[in-house]
Amino acid sequence: MEEKIMFVSQGHEIEGLLEKNSKTKGAVVSHPHPLYGGNMHNNVVEAITRVYQKKGYTTLRFNFRGIGKSQGAYADGVGEQDDVRAAVSFLKDSGLTTIDLAGYSFGTWVNALAIRDAQILQTMIMVSPPVAFIDFTSISNLERLKLIITGSRDDIAPVEMVKKAYPKWNPAARLEVIEGADHFYWGYEDKLEAVIAANLFQ
Repeated sequence: MEEKIMFVSQGHEIEGLLEKNSKTKGAVVSHPHPLYGGNMHNNVVEAITRVYQKKGYTTLRFNFRGIGKSQGAYADGVGEQDDVRAAVSFLKDSGLTTIDLAGYSFGTWVNALAIRDAQILQTMIMVSPPVAFIDFTSISNLERLKLIITGSRDDIAPVEMVKKAYPKWNPAARLEVIEGADHFYWGYEDKLEAVIAANLFQ
């Protein structure tokens, strides 16, 4: 059962939902763009979180600054990087030793910029990195990036653009395409969960 929590990022109180399962393994999940309605209750964020919960991980999803009850205001993806780091630190400070970092859309970009230290992360997942919408050219060498997912009809994370981009991020990462899904995954949440589970937990 998730509980409402607050943690601090650069003096801002950030709202999150924490479910305590494992005392060693945890996952942080970042949401899509705050200026386009993104928040921690997004259907894709919930689907990603459910997979980790089913696998026994402690999970933390949260609202970026300025969203919901999180203090502050949208900060062009820069302040949001501090929010990601604060969320990961919150889990580490609670004693967890293995942290996965998952993001959807805007959340993938912020995650990739926020943490590249392989000593901090076990695994990174990207769901629909918005390469047609945000400049990913500065992102490279994501040693912990293991899985990238997009939809065959996703025009914000188009398959061909993702294919060209991700070898610079991590050529060893696996790219999975969900046939028929667009950027929002309505009706494809179960398929998304199954793809994540099959690639990370087998």
